[in-house]
Amino acid sequence: MKRAGEFIKRYNGQDMKTFLSTDRNIYWRYKVIIVTGATGKLGHGIVNNLLERIPAEKIGVSVRDTSKANDLKVCGVRVMQGDYKDANSLAHAFEGASQVLIVSSSTTEGDALIQHRTAIESAKLAGASRILYTSHIGAKPNSGFADHAATEAILKESGVAFTSLRNGFYASSAIWYLKEALETGELIAPQDGPVSWAAHADLAEIAAVALVNEGCLDGITPPLAPIESLNFENLAAIASEITGRSIKRITLSDEDFVKHMVAKGYPEQYAKLFLGLFIASRNGELESVDSTFEHLLGRKPISVRDLLVNELNKGVL
Repeated sequence: MKRAGEFIKRYNGQDMKTFLSTDRNIYWRYKVIIVTGATGKLGHGIVNNLLERIPAEKIGVSVRDTSKANDLKVCGVRVMQGDYKDANSLAHAFEGASQVLIVSSSTTEGDALIQHRTAIESAKLAGASRILYTSHIGAKPNSGFADHAATEAILKESGVAFTSLRNGFYASSAIWYLKEALETGELIAPQDGPVSWAAHADLAEIAAVALVNEGCLDGITPPLAPIESLNFENLAAIASEITGRSIKRITLSDEDFVKHMVAKGYPEQYAKLFLGLFIASRNGELESVDSTFEHLLGRKPISVRDLLVNELNKGVL
């Protein structure tokens, strides 16, 4: 009631549009949901899904380059500059947040974990009552996704209610590999295992559902990925079936795969990151047997087959 009374007192008969455009007003303080990384594929998708569910004035974004978020600003979304490497910028960007969704850092320069800690601490200082984080299905301390596991530990220690979205491996990665395979007729990779590939669109929708339905996903979530899992042999077969082109699966040793990627022009550190996918899949870390994903979507998830057909129809492949 105190918050409602303060809102009414501050509003005091102003034109609502004028009031909502006033920086640092009480409406933002108690109502806004902040999404970081909103110029990226996942973050932008989350905001678009939120716009279908709640008024634009209840949504804010924190982005490094505000000029890249003009489309969101036009929709009425609050656009603020914020950088995980600058706590002061986050303090301003997160001001008034009731919830903050932190899209995991994709940095190749510096320490992602330090950036995540800065974002979490900034959200807490801003008074957010809940923090959401885009984690990974393979988050374990001794894995290629250790930063995600460590970030979850920071969330637990924060004292703030949190949701760690353990997202499946991006299906766009599978499409990326298939694009080259369709050009060469060979799908070259190390020994792999089954992966539950998740589409960005589905992950964005579930994140939005979690934001507007507090309590539907609390703490560390079950794997957010389809039950269907595919290895690279399966991917080659699907691509061959859809296109009518013959695609052969070529298996390299881990060492030869790194050399293969370096020879194609990728830095060794990137080649080793790519290798991490295959090691994790061999260890069974990227496969889901949980129905939560489909239950939250209320429909069948978008499949790799669906994505591949869509890319072919667009003439991308």
